[in-house]
Amino acid sequence: MFENLTDKLDGILRKLKGHGRLDEANIQSALKEIRMALLEADVNFRVVRDFVEDVRTRAVGQEVLDSITPGQQVVKIVHDRLVELMGGTSSQLRFGSRIPAPIMLAGLQGCGKTTTAVKLARFVANQGKRVYLVSADVYRPAAMEQLNVLGAQIGAGVFDGSGLQDPVEICVRAVEEARSGGYETIIVDTAGRLAIDTAMMDELRRIKQLIHPSEILFVADAMTGQDAVKVAGRFDELLGIDGVIMTKMDGDARGGAALSLKAVIGKPIKFVGVGEKIDALEVFHPERMASRILGMGDVLTLVEKAQAMVDEREAKALEKKIRKNEFTLGDFRTQLTQIRKMGSLQEILGMIPGINKIKALGQASPDEKELVRIAAIIDSMTPRERQNYLIIDGSRRKRIARGSGTTVQDVNRLLKNYAEMRKMMKRMTKGGIKSLRRGNFPF
Repeated sequence: MFENLTDKLDGILRKLKGHGRLDEANIQSALKEIRMALLEADVNFRVVRDFVEDVRTRAVGQEVLDSITPGQQVVKIVHDRLVELMGGTSSQLRFGSRIPAPIMLAGLQGCGKTTTAVKLARFVANQGKRVYLVSADVYRPAAMEQLNVLGAQIGAGVFDGSGLQDPVEICVRAVEEARSGGYETIIVDTAGRLAIDTAMMDELRRIKQLIHPSEILFVADAMTGQDAVKVAGRFDELLGIDGVIMTKMDGDARGGAALSLKAVIGKPIKFVGVGEKIDALEVFHPERMASRILGMGDVLTLVEKAQAMVDEREAKALEKKIRKNEFTLGDFRTQLTQIRKMGSLQEILGMIPGINKIKALGQASPDEKELVRIAAIIDSMTPRERQNYLIIDGSRRKRIARGSGTTVQDVNRLLKNYAEMRKMMKRMTKGGIKSLRRGNFPF
């Protein structure tokens, strides 16, 4: 997400930082390029106009022009203005005092409401709340079955609305059943349409009046750009929404809708969908997103993802193995699995500060298939071979290559890289222990 905008802004701001001294002329030239970059990213033109004017007003002030590092000061101004544009701070879910707390999802057909309902249920369940799901979509074939299947994957309760035809009645009964079942939150997946129509809005308003949701969240497809902003505004007028979940952000290289939404309709983005997996839902943090857009990475989100995936006991056991130089190919395979659970390599690399500069040097994008290939090669080894790679001779390499559908060259490359990694770990461990003995603490 924001890939094109990140590349362009990085080039513009790097050029600006190259000037030893700034004046109004080169600031104006840079702002003209920023304006074009934002418009090409499909940001609302009024939002772009106000953004550029605000940055210009701040950037031509004496604190920038007289600064020792004026280019860096402008980057900070752009970063801070992007944070403000996207809402300033992350907006939390409101559950209210009612139990169960109904959270109602609304949006057009195809925006990803059903999968988002399950992702949101998983997020709420991870906060220690019992979650119930209900599908009020009686129009789309297999909509209820889809929610049943996905809900079972996360262990959430799902209301059985088979035999009922009125969406409003389904929601009322589901709330009653959730209350009697001791659930604290109920997430309502409503029906969508190809476009806004009177019947749909009337149905949503009746559901709202009877279940009194603590939150109404509009689910917007980021791929539709400014249309998503317009439709969100219309839903807010006719229904009243509390926030937005932006889906398919991983497929939107422009990101204009995310940058425009808060400024245009005044409602915050609360979550973003960044993939198809059930865990691919992130809290929307404006400050972190602004850092990503400017190529500064997002270390906090990366750390949070790692902490969510890594078991503390496993981490300590792994540390002990590395210290004793006992890190096996089996351990390597386990680490690959954990990395893949964190998301796509492209997404993970995007959170590392300065990675866009490596891309600018012409480096190829990470190949997801390479991880699959490595896992297949290790899976084709015997337990003894994974434990001691030194016994893997020529004939074993041929067998492993055949079993994994790869070549002997692929197997050789993996073993070479693994051996180099072990050497590096050994050097780092020895150096770290010696440093600690001398009293030079790395922290």
